[in-house]
Order: sequence, then structure tokens, then C-alpha cells
Amino acid sequence: MTESLLHHRAEGPACGPPLLLGPSLGASYAVWGKIAPELSATHRVVRWDLPGHGGSAAGLIGPGATVGDLADLVLALADSLGLERFAYAGVSLGGAVGLHLALHHPQRVSSLAMICSSAHFNGSRPWEERAALVRGEGLAGLVETADARWFTPGFTVPELIADHRAADPEAYAACCDALAAFDLRERLPEIAVRTLLIAGRRDPATPPAHLREIADAVPDATLVELPGASHLAPAQCPEAVLTVLRAHLDGPAKRGMEVRREVLGDAHVDRAQSGQNAFTARYQDFISRYAWGEIWTDPTLDRRERSMITLTALVAHGHYDELAMHVRAARRNGLTPEEIGAVLLQTAVYCGVPAANSAFATAQRVLAEEDDPTG
Repeated sequence: MTESLLHHRAEGPACGPPLLLGPSLGASYAVWGKIAPELSATHRVVRWDLPGHGGSAAGLIGPGATVGDLADLVLALADSLGLERFAYAGVSLGGAVGLHLALHHPQRVSSLAMICSSAHFNGSRPWEERAALVRGEGLAGLVETADARWFTPGFTVPELIADHRAADPEAYAACCDALAAFDLRERLPEIAVRTLLIAGRRDPATPPAHLREIADAVPDATLVELPGASHLAPAQCPEAVLTVLRAHLDGPAKRGMEVRREVLGDAHVDRAQSGQNAFTARYQDFISRYAWGEIWTDPTLDRRERSMITLTALVAHGHYDELAMHVRAARRNGLTPEEIGAVLLQTAVYCGVPAANSAFATAQRVLAEEDDPTG
């Protein structure tokens, strides 16, 4: 681990869909301790520490830091792990980092979840005052009031309180500087990624009104309010947060399965699912989530256009069994036999006559079966 990277912990299958988890100011990645292991059953979960918190070096940021600086550190971590695109969830300051990423680097973020967070943190003055206090007196006073800020009365997580006490004051103050300068309210309508907002109804730091403000402005946003939850909801109400996060993260796979059935037909998908085992389960999830849940649902191209592209690619690589399946899919997507023939004729020019010969034979067989299902 180099000191140029954020300290982090990775869990789950290396081939699983990546999910980055961001912490709150004052807390380490232990805030996700009851959720990350559960999510790692299906995802490659990477939780990270803020500079000067947990195991991250304090010198990663300095006075006058911004949320954008923290987001750059997260991207550097993702790059080091080979994560080109990832789902992101963050608490409080960690959620603000996710909002910045979704706005400024939308190509990297597949979905966003903000938990007890905000598009602004009540102006600069409170954070400037807190930064000055910490730089002058350290963290002892804030640690004494952490339970009241983080949890409902009578609840605590000793590990998080200990991490708060151990945080580096200068790095903590720099994070306060970042919060002081953060305000993305005017740009919320530009957020284009699927966004989940989780509010704690008893959260004094970022009350539900802050999350509602985001939900009202972000086009594809869902808001969930948790009764009885305060600011560090993942630590206080892990089961509730986990349930909502799972539904959010599984959205593309569910929609992908719907599209897969619409395009390929129930019979084919049922056969694929019936043959699924522990060895192939992750691959089937990958196909549903990415091929069907993201590519085939992208509105840039319609399904007719995607079918024509797919037919051409399958001919080019000689995948004639798959071609038969996608000739049937092309008919479901509205292509006529004449249009399918025109696509295959074009492949004779660009993929070669022998490939087109095999493609025409495959397509003719499939189309004949459609005309005479008993044949």
C-alpha cells in the first residue's frame, strides 16, 4: 500500500460488479462494517478511508481542500484497482464525493447512492469555524459530542468513536474546508446516473429535507426515509440500509432480465437459467446486468438498430449458433426477412462471401422454422 493512495479494503469476487463505499467525516470505513460483507456476496466491494482517517495518510490533502480533491483520490484508487466503471455509495461527506463523481465523471459511475448526505452542508461558516476549532484545539471536544451527532440517544458504536478520536486533526480540518466550499444545488438537474437517496428521519446533520431537495432535482432519483435512523444510518440501521441498497444495485439486472426475455424469448432464457449452476451463476448475472441491463437498454440506439449490429458482429466472428438466436430476436425487434437478408448481404462485402454463405443458410433455416413451426 503506497501513501499516495487511499487506504481501503476490497471484498468479494474479483469478477463481481464493482461497488465503492465512501465514509462520513470522522469515521473510518468501519461505518460499512455490517453491510460490506453482505454486499460482497455479489459485488466487488471496495470501502475506503478519508485522508487522516483509519489507515489513509493525512498528507493526501491539505488546507483549502475540496470535495473534488477527494473525488480525484477515489478515482486514483479505482484506477489502481482496474475499475473503469463502478457503482458508488457514500455516507455524508462520502455521499458528497459520489455526487461530485456523478456530475463530473458520469462515464465512471454506473449508479449512485447518497446516504444521510446533501448537495450542500448549510453554508461555509459552520465548517470554517469547526476547522479553526480543530486546528487550534484538536478533536477531543468533537469526539465527546460524536454520539449526539451520529446516533439516536442510547446508541453508540465504540469502534467508530475510537476512529474519530484517532483521526488526524489537520486532515479532519481539511475535510471541513471541503464541506465549507461544497454546493452543487444549481447543477443537480445535470445528474444523469440512477440515484438512490436514503435519509434518516432523526438525522440532525443532514435531515430528510436535504435529500428531498436532491430527489426533486435529479431526474432519475429515488428517495427512501428510514424511521429512527440518525446520521450514520449504515452503522445504526444496517439491515434497513442493506435492503434498500440491494434493491437499488440489482435494478439493472432485473431490468436486463426483462429486456433479455423480450428480445430472446422466454424459452431461450428459461433454458439458460435452468442450466445455471454455481460455476456459471456470475456469468449469467453479468449478461443480464451489463449486456441487457445497460447496453440493450441504452436509448441511443433502438432495438432494430441493435439487432442489425448484432447480426453483423456474429457473422464477422462466425458465431452461427448465436446468429440463429439473434435472427429470431431480430424478428421480435421488428426486422422483416427482407431487412435481415439486406444485413447479411452487406456482410458479404465486409466479412467475406464464405461467412455470408453460412449466415444465409442459418438465417434461411430459422426463418423457415418460423413460417412452419412443425417443420
